[in-house]
Amino acid sequence: MSVISELQGTLIRDPDPFSYFMLVAFEASGIFRFALLLVLWPVIRLLELSGQKDAALKLMIFVATAGVPISEIEAVARAVLPKFYFDDIDMEAWKVFNSYDKRIVLTKTPRIMVERFVKEHLRADEVIGSELSVNRFGLATGFVNGDFDTIPERVARLLGDDHRASLGLGRPDSDGSLFLHSCKETCNPPFTTSDDRKQKLDNQFLRPLPVIFHDGRLAMRPTPSNALLILLWTPIGILLAIIRIAIGLMVPMWALPRIAPLFGGKVIVRGKPPPPPSGSNSGVLFVCTHRTLMDPVVLSAVLQRRIPAVTYSISRLSEILSPIPTVRLTRIRDIDAAKIKQQLEVGDLVVCPEGTTCREPFLLRFSKLFAELTDRIVPVAMNYRVGFFHATTARGWKGLDPIFFFMNPRPIYEVTFLNQLPVEATCSSGKSPHDVANYVQRILAATLGFECTNFTRRDKYRVLAGNDGTVTQTSGAERVGKLVNGVKQVVGAFKPFIIH
Repeated sequence: MSVISELQGTLIRDPDPFSYFMLVAFEASGIFRFALLLVLWPVIRLLELSGQKDAALKLMIFVATAGVPISEIEAVARAVLPKFYFDDIDMEAWKVFNSYDKRIVLTKTPRIMVERFVKEHLRADEVIGSELSVNRFGLATGFVNGDFDTIPERVARLLGDDHRASLGLGRPDSDGSLFLHSCKETCNPPFTTSDDRKQKLDNQFLRPLPVIFHDGRLAMRPTPSNALLILLWTPIGILLAIIRIAIGLMVPMWALPRIAPLFGGKVIVRGKPPPPPSGSNSGVLFVCTHRTLMDPVVLSAVLQRRIPAVTYSISRLSEILSPIPTVRLTRIRDIDAAKIKQQLEVGDLVVCPEGTTCREPFLLRFSKLFAELTDRIVPVAMNYRVGFFHATTARGWKGLDPIFFFMNPRPIYEVTFLNQLPVEATCSSGKSPHDVANYVQRILAATLGFECTNFTRRDKYRVLAGNDGTVTQTSGAERVGKLVNGVKQVVGAFKPFIIH
């Protein structure tokens, strides 16, 4: 039993792939190509309305990919696109698609853009799409090999002796016209089924594999209207970010919660925070979920005192801009344990045992190191909401993380203080560090409505960046070189908004 389905307009609700090419343009090349593709949108739309859909698609492919390293397009397809595709899945179509043994997806979009998502998250066996042409330097030419009309032949070769699939899912007026006529049975959206069929599908229903790790700066799918809004807001957002950061560095910590609403920020606080350390008591270890680089800063603003935070692999620029002290870890267990103990003897400390940020409603596995060092543990559930830009990155320059956070029109943080762990729930009562860490992870996940996972920092970076996230020690000259390259990237990204 085999099923063949088109992607856009069937498994993915939106039949227009324009926003996904906008994502490739922005994330693989920069804001200039992003703006150019948006300027050409009326031309693309006119071609589509005049019946030249293939010409419109070829224009999108050319503008979004010409001259871009194929490795960058692959990285965007791996780390960015799956999140936006996943949010647009038609679950009724997916139920029908998933109920067959052999599953094939057909699309005119370049295969490199969709294959990872379709195979890993939609559980397809094969993907048939257009193939990008690549020159000998590893750059996409912007053209496709062959023609879209060869797709039916590739479908027939794939099916082998059984030249007809059991079921075809698609729209007769789109890509579906290329293969629906050769299927034994066809089904067109909207996908409505009889009660008996619906009950059967529900009984064997498996949800698509969720997207836990994703990268990229854009928080919203850049449809033409959204893209225009992003472009118009960007110069305003840059100015606003500079003002917000400058104020954060100049005003006292206790004043930040009062000033933030005046500049569009908002912090929602739940629970009762513990009092500052006094007397002979050692400091409290605040164990936080890790959503962005701003977690410890927001916590310090809520507590109205500068609490040091342990860090790893943050940029020097972020350390310079940080209004709170930072304690840089080495990932050498004994050295890091000594640093944390020393800091707790002086006062409170913030730690994020996930070791890296996660954007989705999941918590990564907690390191057990914090549980071994103190029994004064206060779990803090942190979460945030942004409109335009994500404030974390695995592939990009991390020094821009706080800038992108403050570029959002109305960044919102939610801080929920849980009660300090009772002694019987800590290692002092004989609990293992592993059990304590898992317990803290569970109660924080329950507070936020998140799901616990066993994924780690290493898993995240293998998915998004193709490495294990380990930061190597570099010389001063190398750090200066990276900083210069980062500045060049920033200037290049925002060049259209610089007045000469």
